[in-house]
Amino acid sequence: MKNSTKPEESGALYENLRLELRRGCLIVAVLAQLKTERYGYTLRKALADDGLEIDESTLYPLLRRLETQGLLVSEWREEDKRNKRFYKLSPEGKRILKQLLEEWRSINASLEQILHEE
Repeated sequence: MKNSTKPEESGALYENLRLELRRGCLIVAVLAQLKTERYGYTLRKALADDGLEIDESTLYPLLRRLETQGLLVSEWREEDKRNKRFYKLSPEGKRILKQLLEEWRSINASLEQILHEE
């Protein structure tokens, strides 16, 4: 059967799948970066420095959601005469990050095996 997907549909499909893949990776990356306390800007910069750009419009809702889920704790503090919200992993966040990293490593190893077989 011939593929009848138009180039623009294929591009949109790829973009949707790419965003879906990226979403899960961002959660793990944010949790891993927050083993060290950071505020939003420094977190964004650390992720970008490691090659993972994230928009503020994605980062801040994600941080709020992870905090609501009990994976992060935050507090407002004044630094450089400005109030900043600092985030770090909660004890539950540390436990979940460890589990997610184990799962990621397992999935990655399986994918490497599958791709190597091709």
